[in-house]
Amino acid sequence: MKTTMMMLLPISLLSLAQAQTANTTYNLLIGTYTSAGKSDGIYVYTFNSETGEFSYKAQVAGIKNPSYLAIARDGKHVYAVSEVGEGNINAYSFDALSGKLVFINSVSSGGDGPCYVSVDDKNKYVFAGNYDGGSLSAIPIKADGSLSDQIQAIQHEGKSVKSNQDKPHVHATVLSKDNRYLFVPDLGTDKVNIYLVDLTKPQPLTPASPAFASVTPGGGPRHFTFHPNNKFAYLIQEMTGVVTVFDYKDGKLTAKQSISMPSSGFNGDIDAADIHVSPDGKFLYGSLRGDINELVICSIDKKGELTYAGRQSTLGKTPRNFVIDPTGNFLLVANQNSDNIIIFKRDQKTGLLTNTGKKITVGVPVCLKFVAVN
Repeated sequence: MKTTMMMLLPISLLSLAQAQTANTTYNLLIGTYTSAGKSDGIYVYTFNSETGEFSYKAQVAGIKNPSYLAIARDGKHVYAVSEVGEGNINAYSFDALSGKLVFINSVSSGGDGPCYVSVDDKNKYVFAGNYDGGSLSAIPIKADGSLSDQIQAIQHEGKSVKSNQDKPHVHATVLSKDNRYLFVPDLGTDKVNIYLVDLTKPQPLTPASPAFASVTPGGGPRHFTFHPNNKFAYLIQEMTGVVTVFDYKDGKLTAKQSISMPSSGFNGDIDAADIHVSPDGKFLYGSLRGDINELVICSIDKKGELTYAGRQSTLGKTPRNFVIDPTGNFLLVANQNSDNIIIFKRDQKTGLLTNTGKKITVGVPVCLKFVAVN
């Protein structure tokens, strides 16, 4: 009996250590612009969500401008845009333990300049947004994770009031949490287009009813996100820096609040970019590029409405994308034109950010995604 107990104790301790590692260690995937000659593709780092420490793990080259990434729900496949003229979507297998990405295949994105990609929870379709072409596409996923070229392409029409709104510019393809609806902000038309999704059909997208939600002309809808409770949604508008708050239910958006992210009286270039809600649903963050280079922080009340809480310099230029780690302890911001990713500690009570002094140096970082190691 004593011998058995001595053998079991180390195994129990090992299991506990493995469980702790699984809960605190993540893969950080970084998409970049390669056209500047400063980066080679997609980078993988290990990130510790307790300490904020990181280490280089792997990378994959040979893809032009993998500026946005989507991760399959099981973490075994990664889909990356190739943001070039006639764009592509690229499929990779992903080994979470080693961080190794292996190219599978590439298909057309259905339009020019793809800047966003998402994947449904059942790994049936990839949804791509083409900024330059003003279109979106639904791309079937095969059983091995590869992409079919039998895509459904949808071309948007229309324009709005500003010079860069003379045609559609699709900027995101965001699925509802139940995968029944796809929300497509269009910077050029000042609309969030809404599609019904039927993953069992070869042409899975049809216009919902209503088919869109409009914003004030000249806003430029860019990125869109849901609250964790799925009752509210938030849209950041590139040209004005306004965040619009929606009530959400069964594919329908009802606008109820708009809040301006730039400081009062600011007259420079705003160029708002990304938007995320903290895992606990208590705070919203938005990034402003242009002449500002800040993260703006808002608290979220029980109605989903926003109150300004603070702002934080991104300590770099052009915060194109940022991410909050799954535990909510850290926020990482990709400063595209400073070639670095700054790591901030989050105060989960106030939502405010503190510079940890840690940064990851990567050429022209654009997109950040976390993937569990185990």
